[in-house]
Amino acid sequence: MKSKDLKEEPEFYELSDFRYYLENDKALSLNSIDAYLTDLRDYARFLKKYQNVYDVNDITQEAIERYMLSLKRSGLSSKSISRKLTSIKEFHKFLCDERITRDNPSILIDSVKQEKKLPTVLTVEEIEKMINSIKLDTPLGLRNRALIEVMYGSGLRVSEAAGLKVGDLHLNSKYISIIGKGNKERIVPIGDVASEALRNYFDDGRKVLTQNMFSDYVFLNYKGEAMTRQAIFKFIKKLASDNGIEKEISPHTLRHSFATHLLENGVDLRYVQEMLGHEDISTTQIYTHLDKSRLKEMVNEIHPLANRKD
Repeated sequence: MKSKDLKEEPEFYELSDFRYYLENDKALSLNSIDAYLTDLRDYARFLKKYQNVYDVNDITQEAIERYMLSLKRSGLSSKSISRKLTSIKEFHKFLCDERITRDNPSILIDSVKQEKKLPTVLTVEEIEKMINSIKLDTPLGLRNRALIEVMYGSGLRVSEAAGLKVGDLHLNSKYISIIGKGNKERIVPIGDVASEALRNYFDDGRKVLTQNMFSDYVFLNYKGEAMTRQAIFKFIKKLASDNGIEKEISPHTLRHSFATHLLENGVDLRYVQEMLGHEDISTTQIYTHLDKSRLKEMVNEIHPLANRKD
């Protein structure tokens, strides 16, 4: 195709071949294909408008780096920039593999470093406020108290709480068996307070909720059926809101709080990793950043000279 024709094209004409490759060789969904092509059309427009590049064989590593810099300067999130770079790398790999281009100018460009957003954590006081606000004069109230105590006290995921079965509880031995991600089992200790909340729920609440029906699951709804993850999410979010907590709350917030409070109280990181069921300790290490962040807040709040003006 002549240079003049290329200038009139809104995108590189090789994108039609790339689309065929994504549809047939990669068997991607239409949404994924559209995302790739949208990214690459934007990329092509930049190269033609600002780099005077009209042929894929003329694209250089420097041109790609300038495009990435323009994305960063536009205020785009690192996650979005990373996705666009993935599209670009996949496109150039395709061009090179198909021998449409002589080399791959994107191969030496490093992936975008993702910004790690620290998870939301509740203070001990906020959790106590939520727990103490639950009324224990109904079966659902007893269930809700037990649910919060177990999720916070043992660091359960919402799916693990929803899937917890009666046979997983070993209250006399003070531990529970958890089936986590990848169907892997782990043993998690359970404290006295959570054990007592569970006993009260079983004695005076769960029997009413089962309505003389049999259920393996620990936490039941008013119909005697296992609570869903969505139901647990709504309950915890409403409980926080009712107590004036304006943080963005989810069931996972209790898990984050559990891990952070353990580290703040000197528990070894490896032990926290085992409790959470993390395969890689690097996943658990984010809570050390939270611990340091909390320490800074405490210094600023408490130290008499922390906020002095020179």
